[in-house]
Amino acid sequence: MQNQQDNTFRGRAGRAISDLVLAELLLVQATIESVSILSESISDYREHRGQDKAEDDSTLEFREFLKQTGEQLVEPYSARFKYLRDMVREDFSA
Repeated sequence: MQNQQDNTFRGRAGRAISDLVLAELLLVQATIESVSILSESISDYREHRGQDKAEDDSTLEFREFLKQTGEQLVEPYSARFKYLRDMVREDFSA
């Protein structure tokens, strides 16, 4: 009886550790992708601002840039979180 409980605990602990490691890997991937998106967005914005010297609509333009970049930065995290959540849900139903 005790041996069966130990095996059950070890199985659950092992699964939890595996899920944690996978979550950390997905977080690192999402962070790397987000940094790349941010770098590209800043470069594109600088290039655009260098071509267009009109200052009258710069505040509105910068707000649009921030909104668009923010949406792009969140996507890698939300996609990977959804993947992890679906995978964990499948583990529990199996």
